Amino acid sequence: MIKKKEPNLEDKKIWDEYIKNPSDIYDKDQGVSNNIHRKGRYEFDLHGFTLDEANSKVKEIIEYCVKNKFRELLLITGKGIHSTSDNDAYISKNLGKLKYSVPEFIKTSELNKFVISINDAEKKDGGEGAIIIRLKNL
Repeated sequence: MIKKKEPNLEDKKIWDEYIKNPSDIYDKDQGVSNNIHRKGRYEFDLHGFTLDEANSKVKEIIEYCVKNKFRELLLITGKGIHSTSDNDAYISKNLGKLKYSVPEFIKTSELNKFVISINDAEKKDGGEGAIIIRLKNL
């Protein structure tokens, strides 16, 4: 067994200051407005959401983005490598993962009228673990 080293005083001080106001940690239970905005793009991380929660949140986000004139939405879905859907014969191997089910939900719902395209993100934006949704200018 390897014994852990005790953190030094400087590390403890930095940690204590950080936990007083961890502003860079996103609380998924809070509203849409707490997410990253940059140059007409809205970004949201769906890690930890179930399929139903993700679909509901995506609907909320797209409506928010259309209302606030965002032209692009980056949804971080993950690659699905930790998904347990492969072990369940009653779950689709693809549609049980956010990477596949979120675009399908958008295409088959009323949200489709707001969308120009849905594509995998570039590597710098998350690659296979994220999707870019381009929104119509309404």
